[in-house]
Amino acid sequence: MANIAKYDRADVINKAMLLFWEKGFNGTSTRDLQQAVDMRPGSIYSAFGSKEGLFKEALRCYSANTYALLQEKIQQQGSPLAGLQAFIYCVVVSNRSVAPSDMCLLVKAVAELTDSSPELLQESQLLMKKGEQSFARVLQEAHEQGELFANADPQALAKYIQVQMIGLRTYLRTSDDVAAVEKLIEDIFNMLKAPMV
Repeated sequence: MANIAKYDRADVINKAMLLFWEKGFNGTSTRDLQQAVDMRPGSIYSAFGSKEGLFKEALRCYSANTYALLQEKIQQQGSPLAGLQAFIYCVVVSNRSVAPSDMCLLVKAVAELTDSSPELLQESQLLMKKGEQSFARVLQEAHEQGELFANADPQALAKYIQVQMIGLRTYLRTSDDVAAVEKLIEDIFNMLKAPMV
């Protein structure tokens, strides 16, 4: 009879993701993980191979959750551009009080890992790139629907939006000026919008 896992893998990954997001990879000890996911170290290593293996799964979980939130906001708004704006507002402002950290987990990972863990650094960078590509697809759709100014370049704008998100989160973290950040988000999207005919 096969050994049946006595844990919910998705739940374990999600709990680990929240812990890593709060403490970072190096700041999270095996004991921290053991308490957060309610598994013995041997079980964690048996299921995920290593702390690094679990962290990689946590990064992918974070990326998937972020993409799902983006899609949800687009559906709610009924417009690619309005959905993207609502997504950024949610990530930067609305979810700030409930998120384990006011920094993006992927950005935090890239900043922390440097060259000490090349495989994890590469995974974080790859997922950041996937996020940028998601923005590019949304912006391409917005362009096709006439929501962006005529000569807009969705690929270049996707990079711009990603940089703005990182900057807005950092600015809010240092200034705590929510009103200013709300205004900045509004200004960013006003600059992108096609003029009303």
